[in-house]
Amino acid sequence: MTDALERMAAERACERLIISYAAAIDAGDWDAVAALYTADGRMSRPTAPDAFIAGRAAILAGFRARPPRTTRHVCANIRVTLIDADHATASSQILLFMGKDQPPLVGSYADRMRRVDGEWRFAERRGSLDFV
Repeated sequence: MTDALERMAAERACERLIISYAAAIDAGDWDAVAALYTADGRMSRPTAPDAFIAGRAAILAGFRARPPRTTRHVCANIRVTLIDADHATASSQILLFMGKDQPPLVGSYADRMRRVDGEWRFAERRGSLDFV
């Protein structure tokens, strides 16, 4: 990336990817969540950081298998590092609210992102809990 404006646009697109992910999960829109991954992308939940689910279809099936619940995710401290025009890494913190009877969870995500057909997608999203 040679142009500062292109760099800022790519960084913003990656930030928006993280925010769109939280919004889609809170809406229970599992198709939209899965679509934010590359076809071969993989993810782990903050409660099981070493148990990866690989492939968009498997990610979709994993979310569809979850019992319904109301959540609100607050994303903070998003830091994107561009590797080149089509690859980036990011880190962010998440505050997850699940209702009045459960305390909020604080976690982190470490992301690898790839631009596919002009759109940024998660190649890998690894979650972890900061306070267990």
